[in-house]
Parts: sequence; structure tokens; C-alpha cells
Amino acid sequence: MDNIKVASGSPLPGVKPQQLDDVIKIPKETIEIFKNQVFGFDTFFVTSQDPYEGGVLFKGNLRGQASKSYDKISKRLQDKFGDEYRLFLLVNPEDDKPVAVVVPRTTLQPETTAVPEWFAAGSFGLVTLFTLLLRNVPDLQSNLLSTYDNLNLLKDGIPGALVTALVLGVHELGHFLVAQNTGVKLGIPYFIPSWQIGSFGSITRIRSIVSNREDLLKIAAAGPIAGFTLGLVLLLIGFVIPPSDGIGVVVDASVFHESFLAGGIAKLLLGNVLKEGTPISVNPLVIWAWAGLLINAINSIPAGELDGGRISFALWGRKTSIRFTGFSIVLLGLSSLLNDVAFYWVVLIFFLQRGPIAPLSDEISEPDEKYVALGVTVLLLGLLVCLPYPFPFIDETLATF
Repeated sequence: MDNIKVASGSPLPGVKPQQLDDVIKIPKETIEIFKNQVFGFDTFFVTSQDPYEGGVLFKGNLRGQASKSYDKISKRLQDKFGDEYRLFLLVNPEDDKPVAVVVPRTTLQPETTAVPEWFAAGSFGLVTLFTLLLRNVPDLQSNLLSTYDNLNLLKDGIPGALVTALVLGVHELGHFLVAQNTGVKLGIPYFIPSWQIGSFGSITRIRSIVSNREDLLKIAAAGPIAGFTLGLVLLLIGFVIPPSDGIGVVVDASVFHESFLAGGIAKLLLGNVLKEGTPISVNPLVIWAWAGLLINAINSIPAGELDGGRISFALWGRKTSIRFTGFSIVLLGLSSLLNDVAFYWVVLIFFLQRGPIAPLSDEISEPDEKYVALGVTVLLLGLLVCLPYPFPFIDETLATF
């Protein structure tokens, strides 16, 4: 991710406004060229300017379609100065009006870390692999210290770990393929281990500036769409195909009340076999795929730099996405009183994924309607997986006959 952080009330995230008499790094002669030759009546008519650390913010009136105006201004900037400067077309949070910010590209250097990225990501990946294996071996879960004396038992968790890892891998592959198609660079994914469900998904940094909200939407939605699709297919296969050993996994039917999506599918496919308080045998694939769906759903929460947070930003803009983040953290905080998964997830969001999302080159242009529908679908699928199934599986009045 580029070294730009969101600061509340700042049109260009991470840059604090200076006084007008402060020294500006961009020469005054260059600023005059910006005003008179780069901007104009046909794109963005400048009415005032404010110096910013390393750049200049221009206030004025945006003319015509934002994306077309951005392209015209960028081309003029390129023709005049080559790659020396970078243009951002943003929304001023103070008055919700368009502003243009020009900064030297040298101020947009990528962040560096003390530990090599591949080493840190690999370490997280190994721990996640262990928790994925451990999750599917109840005997070891109850006594973690016995793992070292019973490593052979971990092999029992391999099938479930592979299925969940496959869903996670397809999720990340979706991100990377679409990012590559849009010319955006992504960092190495950091998989986050979880004792409860095997993994909380991954943290994947955006290492280059995204052009516009539509590109951000496509990148953010690609992962969950791929993960949800594979997870749903595997879940359906698990319900249709009986367990290979004839026993499978025995669960109480009430477990399907934990998810509206899983409960609805179970009711549709199992029918009257699904009775309250009655144990039923299901293919282990159902549980493994469900875990994959849950991980995708958690990452689709509209908060911070989660996929859902990036989607809400792309759909409704920065200010609305910040509100969604606050609302989601509050809800997760309340849910954590009853659910330890929610507790750990709100901690992860608050400290690692709270954001902010780095500025886009053009934050004004809205995504195409077909991509809007895609983003809304991801958010709805996340809700359907996480929300409980509220209806009884068997109508009590009919059950007496």
C-alpha cells in the first residue's frame, strides 16, 4: 500500500493542511501552470488553492463527467511534466464538493517493513495451516498440549483443512486475477489463524494506487464471489452425496439455525429429516464448506480494509464507508458478548484492518450498475451466512398429525 493514510477531515488522506504562507515544495511557477494550462473551464475551474505537505489542493468547479475530466487533466499533466506529479480527484469531507490534489510522485513511496514480507506471510501461513488441521481434530482441540505427542492425529484433519484452504485459495486467486487485469499490484496475503474456524481469512495489502471506485469494487468483490461460489457448490455437494462411511458427522439439527443460508439450504434439501433437537448425519463436506463460507462472510463485513469495507467505499464513497466501519465495529462488539469469534474479529479489524483505505486517483466517478449489483450481492451473501435461520424446521401443528 502506498504510504498514504486517511486523516479525518483531509481531502487527501494522510496530508495535513498548512498555512498559506508556508513553504510549498512545488514551485509557484509550476502551480500557475497547473491552474492555467492543466486545469481549465472544460474540466475543473480552479477558484482557490491550499498548500499541502508535498503538494497543492485546488478547490473549484468540476465540469462534465468526472472520469472524462480526470482523463483530460491527467493527459495535460503528463504532457507538461511527464511522470513528475500525480493527480487525485477527491471529495472534500468538509463540504462534499470535488477537489483536485496534485502531489509529486516522490512523496508516494511504498511502505517498508523491518521483516521481509515473504517471511512474515510464510510464518502466518504455516500457523494457519496448523490451525486448519487442528480444527478438524476434536481430540486435539480439547487438549492442545497433547498435539506434540499425537502428531499422527493431525492427518485426520487433512481433508477438512484442504477443503477450507481451497476455498481460501480461490478467494485470493480471484483478487489477484482481477487486480492484474486492472493494473493494480497486491501484496502477499497474510493468512490469519483462528482456533475457532481454522482461519479468519487473509490481509492483502494494495501496493499501488487504484484508479477509481469501479476498479476497487471489482478487485474487492472478486475474492468473495469466487470463495462464495466454490463454497456453495461444495456445500450443495455435501448435502446431496451421503457420507462415504455411512456415518459422516453427526450434528444436532439445531446447528443449522446458526446460518440463514446454510439453514435454508438444509431445509430445502433435507426436508422433514431436519427436526428440532434431532441428531442427523451429514457428509463432512457440509461442515468444511460451511467454514469456508463463514470465512468469506466475515471478510465481507463492511468495515475498514476488509473486502466488505472496500466494497462499501467503492459503492457509496469514503464518508459512508467510514460510517459503515463504525457501525460494524459496534455490532461486532455487541456480538462478542455472546460469540468469541466476533470478539477476536473485532480486535483484528480494530488493530489490523481498521484502515484507512488509501486514496484513489478518482474517487468521484461511480461504478457501473452491473458492478454495483455485484458488490451488493457480496454484502448480502455475507449477511445470509452470518445471520441466524429464524424459522422452525418443522411446523409444530403439522408435526402432530
